[in-house]
Amino acid sequence: MSQLDTFQRIRELPREQQIVMALYLCERMVPNYDFFHQLTGFGDSKPLHGTLNACWDWVANPKKTKVNFARWQEKVDEQTPSEYGHDMLGVYPAMDACTALSTLLQGLLDDNASNFLDVAKISQASVAKFIELNDAEEVGTEQLKEHVQNHELMEYEVAIQQAMINFLEQQPAVNRALVSQLKMMLNDEGVSNLGLALDAEE
Repeated sequence: MSQLDTFQRIRELPREQQIVMALYLCERMVPNYDFFHQLTGFGDSKPLHGTLNACWDWVANPKKTKVNFARWQEKVDEQTPSEYGHDMLGVYPAMDACTALSTLLQGLLDDNASNFLDVAKISQASVAKFIELNDAEEVGTEQLKEHVQNHELMEYEVAIQQAMINFLEQQPAVNRALVSQLKMMLNDEGVSNLGLALDAEE
């Protein structure tokens, strides 16, 4: 299926499932930040992982869990790198991971479903940019768009998003058991959206 089909299917999910989808995709992006942090020493991964854990706890039991989404957003923004001063490809996926998390938190603050969809778009765009920056000189401008769409990383990204939509459509409710299952699925998958192993420090 196409990327547009994917986005439309996310729009049609119930709000709770949209939040879970966005959280799952953020989990697959944050290891790119971990990798960048380890290479450069810039920033701190802990606030990003703290944000994810706080959001998962809230999703698992929203009535009993209080989370200051605005404060977590501040913490993520404080760790967001800039392309200026970082002459390396890895800065862009690190920036995208922070942007995705901040977008998720903004959606939770504003109760705005479009933010949850934006996380899926950010994840796909991050993969596309990574491929473009890696392969542009080799492929050439005219063939680049088709090259990106047919690249194994992009095909896998779209397939993963589709598979998660399929999974969530079958779930009657979002609860602690579902959150535990999703975390196990993330561990089993074992790679970020750019194919980096999920063995970075937390």
